[in-house]
Amino acid sequence: MKILLIEDEKELSISISEYLQKENHLCEAVFNFEHAIEKINLYQYDCIIVDINLPDGSGLNLIRALKENKSETGIIIISARNSLDDKISGLEIGADDYLTKPFHLPELNARIKSIIRRRNFGGVNEIIFNDLRILPEQMEVTINGQVIILTKKEYDLLVFFLSNRDRILSREAIAEHLWGDEMDTADSFDFIYTHIKNLRKKIMEKGGEDYIKTVYGMGYKFTDQ
Repeated sequence: MKILLIEDEKELSISISEYLQKENHLCEAVFNFEHAIEKINLYQYDCIIVDINLPDGSGLNLIRALKENKSETGIIIISARNSLDDKISGLEIGADDYLTKPFHLPELNARIKSIIRRRNFGGVNEIIFNDLRILPEQMEVTINGQVIILTKKEYDLLVFFLSNRDRILSREAIAEHLWGDEMDTADSFDFIYTHIKNLRKKIMEKGGEDYIKTVYGMGYKFTDQ
């Protein structure tokens, strides 16, 4: 999953980022309000983790900006303040959760997963689409009970397709989701075609249908129609 961390304590930011990367998330980090605004205006994220107290602004105003743009991104506030007023303010303007520092990183990860499941898949612990079954906690994918061995990028691509099924996804949107702002330096999107081709092949080799449809000139759509 693609996560933006907005935290001005650099040691804490590095610790959180490294942990989330090990948990198979794509995590980008910024340290102030200005850079956070740039990121949320340019990119889409599955979840944003934001500190209320930033050196050049309030994390609450970032949440307001997201909501004004009708963003569906999950939002977790992290703050050293253990104030009921802060929690209420954050939740009332649209945050999904609130963690008081210090906290355990596995708890943060569990809350991220819970928010993403709730927002993308109705809170279920498994994702089922026709003959496809995904167990997100184990990152396990099966077709009619047969396990499909996927690379991390293939797995992330499949989950991204399923969370946007029946929608047309451009190559740019897919690349941004899988690689984040690293894609700004890419010369082409040919590797996207390779990942899609490999994912399609692995699904069909296990007897699954070809759910990935090419919409010429626009992108791809994951559908059984």
